[in-house]
Amino acid sequence: MKYIAISGSWRKTSEKLEKDVRDAVREIITKGDGIIAGGALNVDFIATDEALKLDPTAKKIKIFLPITLRIFAKHYRKRAKEGVITGEQAEALVAQLKRIQEVNPSSLNENKNNTVVNTETYYERNSDIVNAADGLMAFHVNKTLGTQDAIDKARKRGIPVKVSTYTIG
Repeated sequence: MKYIAISGSWRKTSEKLEKDVRDAVREIITKGDGIIAGGALNVDFIATDEALKLDPTAKKIKIFLPITLRIFAKHYRKRAKEGVITGEQAEALVAQLKRIQEVNPSSLNENKNNTVVNTETYYERNSDIVNAADGLMAFHVNKTLGTQDAIDKARKRGIPVKVSTYTIG
């Protein structure tokens, strides 16, 4: 079984982006392969949601977090209080990650060395994802730097990379 990393923006989404992510994940899972995602909102959340519909046991899903789930959940709830995301988004993401942890604890990879969530730890997480992947499907929205980081690391590692670009206002 191959694992294909899914990378994309947490900030913006659209109906087309969501359809493209779900179609890609459906194709990967129905082929018998698995996905790797980063446990964030939008692209990661959509990919994980679709994968869970097809694989409720989460045996074909790997999630890499930049920190422990406990601290990650606290971070997202804080971001909701700051108005960066909604409380509903924060709680849906936390519930999704807890579900993965409950049905297949080995699917959730927590970084227990980091104590904060920031650009550096997210980029470190990108490295972990790319190093565990056999390929990368990047859904590059508005030329975000985080997705570009994953693309660059995958190309440097020499794994297949497919990039779909989106401009979302």
